[in-house]
Amino acid sequence: MSDARHNMHDYDEIYAKFQQSVPEYYNFGFDVIDKLAGEDRNRLAMIWVNQEGCEVTFTFRQMMNLSNSAANMLLKYGIKKGDRVIIMLTRVPEWWIFALACIKLGAVFCPCPTMLTGKDLKYRINAAKIRMVITDRENAPKVDEICNECPSLRSRLVIDAEIPGWISYREEQDYPAPVSRRLVTMTGMERTKSGDPLVIYFTSGTTGEPKMVVHNHALPLGHITTGRFWLDLRQNDLHFTLADTGWAKSSWGKFFGPWMEGACILVYDIRGRFKATELLPILEKYEVTVFCAPPTVYRMLILADLKKYDLKELRHCVSAGEPLNPEVIRVWKEGTGLVIYEGYGQTELVLVIGTFPCMEARPGSMGKPSPGWQIELHDDDGKIVPPGEVGRIAIRVNPRPVGMFDGYLNDKEANESAFLGDFYYTGDKAYTDSDGYFWFVGRDDDVIKSSGYRIGPFEVESALLEHPAVKEAAVVGSPDVIRGMIVKAFIVLKEGNRPSEQLVKDIQKFVKKTTAPYKYPRAIEFVDDLPKTISGKIRRNVLREKELKESSSAVNQ
Repeated sequence: MSDARHNMHDYDEIYAKFQQSVPEYYNFGFDVIDKLAGEDRNRLAMIWVNQEGCEVTFTFRQMMNLSNSAANMLLKYGIKKGDRVIIMLTRVPEWWIFALACIKLGAVFCPCPTMLTGKDLKYRINAAKIRMVITDRENAPKVDEICNECPSLRSRLVIDAEIPGWISYREEQDYPAPVSRRLVTMTGMERTKSGDPLVIYFTSGTTGEPKMVVHNHALPLGHITTGRFWLDLRQNDLHFTLADTGWAKSSWGKFFGPWMEGACILVYDIRGRFKATELLPILEKYEVTVFCAPPTVYRMLILADLKKYDLKELRHCVSAGEPLNPEVIRVWKEGTGLVIYEGYGQTELVLVIGTFPCMEARPGSMGKPSPGWQIELHDDDGKIVPPGEVGRIAIRVNPRPVGMFDGYLNDKEANESAFLGDFYYTGDKAYTDSDGYFWFVGRDDDVIKSSGYRIGPFEVESALLEHPAVKEAAVVGSPDVIRGMIVKAFIVLKEGNRPSEQLVKDIQKFVKKTTAPYKYPRAIEFVDDLPKTISGKIRRNVLREKELKESSSAVNQ
């Protein structure tokens, strides 16, 4: 396998010397995609494949021409700089084409997952004052259902059908004449400044409606740390990130991160029933060199016989979203010979903490701060905590790092809560070891306080996953009269195992030996599945609320 230290030889040196300038005017569509298209008309940008094995390739030249045509189409229907456009599509090339078209025009694109309901869409359209929705035949009825209750919505575009009242992408391309590949400069089309809004991501918290995260046109520049240093990408790489187009992780590994480095992306369009193990033949067939997947997927992949697959071209693997359990890292390395490098970021950020290829990977650790990012851990009074002590992740915003969001749209309370003095508080807690590695503990409200102890759910979940009967696990605090809170585990068992009192005792005994005895789950509930976000993160808040409700009901009876 090739040396994966190409892009960052010495972490300390690069971190100390790293500087990033942002030009006054910047546009990812023109300054990156069209530039790559001009340098080499045959350079591959994307390999698209679906579950049936259909395959289409796109060069950067084709992406330039297709996005120009799409931009002219949007101009024709009144979309201009500053207008907001929802793109609600699966992993189809049109998602990238219309995202680039919006970027070139200075329109603000808003990715949304296709699993949203009409009610979800109504909230997003009205909250963000959306002017156009771009979707497909399958999801168009959701928009029709609520469009009359959305006064800002002016037009609807469908990519794969002709529907009355909708602009048809297919029809616009073919009749009466193909839309020009040369982007026509029209009145109202202005250059984009790096500080102009680029994208709005909707991000769900533990309470209330989703917040609107606004990023500006410098966001792709911020993803240089993601693509170059963490993903370790070069122009001849084929990179595969498994992520839904409706959430921000897609921009890390399916859009800005790889294309800032001129690398080709593999897009696997998943529609029907999906098994994580079907990814292994894809990695083998297309000779993927760099792979990124959420922990949930890695946990499924290690159940397969990894040594059956020829993955010799695969040289670098990463994961983000939540910490990986050491057991998963161990089995993956045994099967592939590769370490999984972990990282940390948010919808509001880029990759801000990472285990980079030039450093030792410590299982379960997020790594160290990305070049260009100053990160501290604070107590509740804003003071720095010493190594080994849990603190709130605080990111210095003076000077403001490239890739940090501008703020939450129309949410003064959320902004005032997150930005305090010279710092942005992520809402997550961690500690550092003596070597400066960061270790994730949990969300502010995930930490369990039991009998005076502070217990992070991740370390208990890691211990649980080492038990041979446990497939998945989530840990939350459950109200207790004596201890205030006890550790409760929700467990999905592997096939061939059945719930029993004996198994509960066996698991509890196992955890006591694997981690500190006070952390063991005093209550265990076996479940068929766990609530998760679109990105595969376990939604502990759902389980926590369930426990609080049941406890409250018991008290009132």
